Amino acid sequence: MSTSKSKLEITNLPDTQGQADTRNMPINKVGIKDIIHPMVIKQRSGKQQSTVANFNMYVNLPHDFKGTHMSRFVHILNNHEEQITVDSFKKMIDEMLVLLEAESGHIEMRFPYFINKTAPVSEVQSLLDYTVSLIGEIEDGKSKLKVKVLVPVTSLCPCSKKISDYGAHNQRSHVTITVTIKDFIWIEEIIDIVESEASSELYGLLKRPDEKFVTERAYDNPKFVEDMVRDIAVHFNNDERVTEYVVESENFESIHNHSAYAQIHKIKD
Repeated sequence: MSTSKSKLEITNLPDTQGQADTRNMPINKVGIKDIIHPMVIKQRSGKQQSTVANFNMYVNLPHDFKGTHMSRFVHILNNHEEQITVDSFKKMIDEMLVLLEAESGHIEMRFPYFINKTAPVSEVQSLLDYTVSLIGEIEDGKSKLKVKVLVPVTSLCPCSKKISDYGAHNQRSHVTITVTIKDFIWIEEIIDIVESEASSELYGLLKRPDEKFVTERAYDNPKFVEDMVRDIAVHFNNDERVTEYVVESENFESIHNHSAYAQIHKIKD
């Protein structure tokens, strides 16, 4: 009898969030921020990579609703932890709108992504990490999906090479790509584009012959920060899967106490 009564009491608990609100103030975004959750990401190779993602999840709240049901966001994450792809990420947003009875929604998912890289001469293998974000939103019935990737590379200054009798200053650079896509694109494709246009790509482990190779490669392939963003942007101009892009490059200057920065943002017709 006591057990049945307990269940009945739980069933009849008041839904405070679902009560009416009289202030006539709709809320653009309400939800959970900075929640950590394990995920499995599908790689281009066909393998799966286990990682830990940081999520922000929001929906709109009509003017006459007092609050949203925060626990339902976590419920959605638990339903999708087995594997995340660009396609399944879209489904998460659709499910969120239905479950929370909302008209617009926004999900950001940021996670470290590892690629096993082979050194250019010794062919020794090592992992290199990249920071990846999937950003999805639905508003006014229109969905938008963005893939954001931060790619660390090497850049060598053309001016330094030109004016110096020997040597040239180089530095590590962060190139950040944000693409709005209408068709599927692999994370590795974005990384490949950036690394192909840098003075040199980075590796987690290099032997001495590899270090000689990447040093000389960077010297033979100098790039201003302006060159970097322009050369990369050409690729996305020609990619019909991309409807909008932002290409950013920040060079952590080795001879200055400041960074050099450039950005190209384009909305394609």
